[in-house]
Amino acid sequence: MKNGAQLIAAARTQGRTALDELAGKQLLASFGVGVPKSVAVSDAAGAAQAAATLQPPLVVKVMSPDLLHKSDAGGVKLYLQNAAEVERAIAAMAATPQIRAARVDGYLIEEMAAAGQEMVVGAVRDPQFGPLVMVGLGGIFVEVLADVTFRICPITRLDAQEMLADLKGAAILRGARGRQAVSQDAIVDVLLKIGGEDGLLMRHAGDLKEADINPLIVSGSGAIAVDARFILA
Repeated sequence: MKNGAQLIAAARTQGRTALDELAGKQLLASFGVGVPKSVAVSDAAGAAQAAATLQPPLVVKVMSPDLLHKSDAGGVKLYLQNAAEVERAIAAMAATPQIRAARVDGYLIEEMAAAGQEMVVGAVRDPQFGPLVMVGLGGIFVEVLADVTFRICPITRLDAQEMLADLKGAAILRGARGRQAVSQDAIVDVLLKIGGEDGLLMRHAGDLKEADINPLIVSGSGAIAVDARFILA
């Protein structure tokens, strides 16, 4: 597996302003953040063999620097049950007008994460304060209510715990209104791997302008980064 410096250098060599999703997840994995098992293919021809190495249900995503919102372009397909469905999904994606008009790096085939609470973990590089790490509840909480909180990096474990406590929807993490409680320790661990003293943001402070893990799916026992975006400085 390539380390962060190698992944970022490769993206710059290719003239990219951001890591593709596969490279972004490899960057997260190099810091110990859980990501789905995945395989990248160039087109539908190699999809069946690649998909056979994964455990369904599967998801397919187009990888393109031109498509910031893959779902809107028809570039995401969920709950695929076998290699044949994956092959058909990629062929259908490749035929859609927006994807045909875009630069396509390939297609990412992944094992779907189990259901859980959606969280958002992000980062920005502030001109005055340097790297800032953010956490919030996903879905409507971040889109409508903007229920997020920030801290200056590097953060400590106590900082990460206080970030979760500061959220308006913090009770949801503890299992409010019949919801299943999720592992706050797992979220804290991800925050430390991103924004801690030896975390991703501190190690690559000069390379990253913005980062977005959305969603981070959190269960009662762990957390997995389902989507990741890294903008280079």
